[in-house]
Amino acid sequence: MQSIKLATILGARPQFIKAAPVSQAIAANQSAAHSTGADFEGLEIDEILIHTGQHYDQGMSDTFFNSLNLKTPRYNLGVGSGSHGKQLAKMFEGLEAVLGIEHPDLVLVYGDTNSTLAGALIADRLQIPVIHVEAGLRSFNRSMPEESNRILTDHLSSLLFAPTRTAVNNLLVEGITKEVHLVGDVMQEAAIVNGRVAERKSKILQSLGLAHKGYSLATVHRAENTDDPLRLAGIVQALLKISHSEPVVWPMHPRTRQRVSKEELERFASAGLLVIPPATYLDMLALEQKANVILTDSGGVQKEASWFQVPCVTLREETEWIETVESGWNHLAGTSAESICKAFERARHRVDHGFYQQFSGPLASQLIVDQIKIFAANHIRKPVTVR
Repeated sequence: MQSIKLATILGARPQFIKAAPVSQAIAANQSAAHSTGADFEGLEIDEILIHTGQHYDQGMSDTFFNSLNLKTPRYNLGVGSGSHGKQLAKMFEGLEAVLGIEHPDLVLVYGDTNSTLAGALIADRLQIPVIHVEAGLRSFNRSMPEESNRILTDHLSSLLFAPTRTAVNNLLVEGITKEVHLVGDVMQEAAIVNGRVAERKSKILQSLGLAHKGYSLATVHRAENTDDPLRLAGIVQALLKISHSEPVVWPMHPRTRQRVSKEELERFASAGLLVIPPATYLDMLALEQKANVILTDSGGVQKEASWFQVPCVTLREETEWIETVESGWNHLAGTSAESICKAFERARHRVDHGFYQQFSGPLASQLIVDQIKIFAANHIRKPVTVR
C-alpha cells in the first residue's frame, strides 16, 4: 500500500481548531475513496504534527490539544514571543531542521499567522508542495501582517482550499487558478460539534455567576489593536461604558495583558468588566453561545458568533469574512469608543437573521482529505510498499 507523509505545521489557537477535523478525517479515512474519477484507493496519509510554539502560554496551547482530541505534536519548536523578524527567524531555523529530518511529501499550513508563512516559505525552499487551508481570504489592509502572510502563502501553495466563494474569486483575481477548491470551513465543523459538547460539559457560566443572555463577551488580541495605545484606549473605553449596562466578560489574551496596567485591571473590576484568563476552547464556545452580544477583533470568533446566531461587533474597520456582515449577524465598528457603542446598540436590538452557513456541501474536512489524496496520486510518485 502506498503511503505519503504529510507534515502539518501549527502554531496558534485557531490553527489547532482547524486542524482537528482534518486530522481526525485523515485518521478515519486512511484507505477510503470517496470521490470518483481519480485513482487514489489504497493511498494512506501519514500525518505528523509540528508545533512552532508561537502560542507558548499553556492556557493558549496545551488545553486546546486536549479538548480537541488532537494528537500530541511530534515536534515543538518552542519559538515563543518576539518581534516578527525574530519569531520568523527561529521558525525558519527549526522548521528547516525538522523537515530535513522527516522529508515529508507535502506540507500543510492553516490560516495566516507567522507559523503559516514560515512553513510555506521553508517548504517552498525545500521544494515540497504546500497545501493551504483557508486560502483566498483578503482584508485588503496591507498594514496587517496577517494580510501579507496569507497573500504570500497562497502564491507559494500548490493546493489551495478556500472556505468561501469570495475567497475563490480573490484568488482568481490574483491569477491563482490551478488546484483551487471550494470546500467550506473546517472551523464550522469544529464549532458545531464542540458547541454541543460545551453545552454539556462547560461550567464556566456557573463559576462566573452569569445568566443566559445576561452578559456580553469581548476578545481583543490583534497586534494592530493591542500595540496601538489609541486604538486600545478606544476599545477599553467602550467596554467600560458597555459594562455599566450589563456585565462584560473579557478572557484576556497574554499580549493584551502585557499592555494593561495593574491599576487599569482594578478599575475594570470595579466597573463590571470581568477580566479572566484565556478560556479553554469548550469554555469559550459556551461563553459565545450564551452571550447577549460578542465584541471581538478575531476572525474565528466573528464566524462562531454568526454560526451560534449571536450578534457580533467587530473591533476593526474591515473583515475577511464579509459574508458574516452580509448575513446581518456582524457589525463592523472600528476602534473608537463612540462607534463601538453605537454598533453595540444596533447589535443588542437584534433581528433573527436565521442560521448562517458559509457553504452547504459535504464536510470540509472530508473534501480536503479527498483532494489531498487526488493531488498526491497525480503528482507524487513513490514506490508501492506491500504490507
